[in-house]
Amino acid sequence: MANVEPRLDHLVYGVPDLLAGVRAVAELLGVDPAPGGRHPDNGTQNYLVGLGGRAYLEIIGPDPGATRPPNTFGLATLTVPRLVTWAVRATDLDRAVADARAAGHDPGEARSMSRRTPDGQLLEWRLAKREPNPRDGLVPFLIDWGSAPHPAESGLPEVRLLSLRAEHPDPESVRADLRAVGAHLDLTRSDAPALRAEIEGSGGRIELR
Repeated sequence: MANVEPRLDHLVYGVPDLLAGVRAVAELLGVDPAPGGRHPDNGTQNYLVGLGGRAYLEIIGPDPGATRPPNTFGLATLTVPRLVTWAVRATDLDRAVADARAAGHDPGEARSMSRRTPDGQLLEWRLAKREPNPRDGLVPFLIDWGSAPHPAESGLPEVRLLSLRAEHPDPESVRADLRAVGAHLDLTRSDAPALRAEIEGSGGRIELR
């Protein structure tokens, strides 16, 4: 992957209608996203596409079978599909949270999460993520898979992530928070914040934003 943070774990593409969003991504990329699983505590469900290496694209939206509205990634008020944020790997999550706070950025409390895969396997991980997403989602949250199998290693349909970049009205403030979590992102000044991923699928190159 060129021009991409080497610790990139996954990109989060939020959609207001899960099944419609999955169909749209499938048409754009030329691959059928694989079912990930449901997050009962968050009222969400996801589908996944590999991005090459140990990274993937998560398409996440309200779980059609949930009895509660989604409570993460701003999905409760999302009206159009959007690349809402991204995640980087942390091998020692508690230390990474402490280091970020010492550097002036609070990534959120470390907490445990889980979901069941379509074949019934329980997948568990820990993450540190704030709501709403810091700096309009341009600062990644931290994730630690521990000894769990990584989703990108589960035989996902795969495309190629060519670049990840962002725009923001105050790029220096974003860079300071990126440094605090030990992450890098190509960043330029613009009137409105945006996270942009250039991806090569079977039909050529597309941009998700």
